[in-house]
Amino acid sequence: MAITTDHIRTTLHSYVEEHPEEKPGLAIALELLDAGADLASRKEFRGHATAGAILVGPDGRVLHIHHLATGKWLLPGGHLESADTNLMEAARRELAEETGILAEAVTPASSIPIHIDIHPIDANDAKAEPDHQHVDFRFLFRTGAEVGRLQTEEVIDAAWRDLDSISDVHLRCRIAQVLR
Repeated sequence: MAITTDHIRTTLHSYVEEHPEEKPGLAIALELLDAGADLASRKEFRGHATAGAILVGPDGRVLHIHHLATGKWLLPGGHLESADTNLMEAARRELAEETGILAEAVTPASSIPIHIDIHPIDANDAKAEPDHQHVDFRFLFRTGAEVGRLQTEEVIDAAWRDLDSISDVHLRCRIAQVLR
């Protein structure tokens, strides 16, 4: 069964219960849900959910991918698909697709996201997409596996980087707390 709006709402509420100080920053996602937006649909251009993976190796370094379309080093992740059953598994699927690391080779730290980030996405005329918001549900995973075959349509390289390479200070602190 595909990810539902109820699952997204429940995940948001579980996250806010653990991090109540972040509720104001997530208000737009909660308001969209209350307005009937289907955040599981990529066609919902007021904003839609994406799933991201923060993969930590045994040495504490974090896997980054060099994204072809943006030309930037990012954490693995992407849009939800109709076969996804929950947000954490969508993040694990995206990780496997982009890095070639088998889903069975990664262990989630929690079923609750380590971070939820809402950020603007520019319009993409080639895809006929207006500017919109991504509500990125980021899950922390651990692995001892090495990078496999990259999804070359989207990813041109992968590298394990030190935690301090994550520019989002808030996310970096969250990861450090889990790794203690």
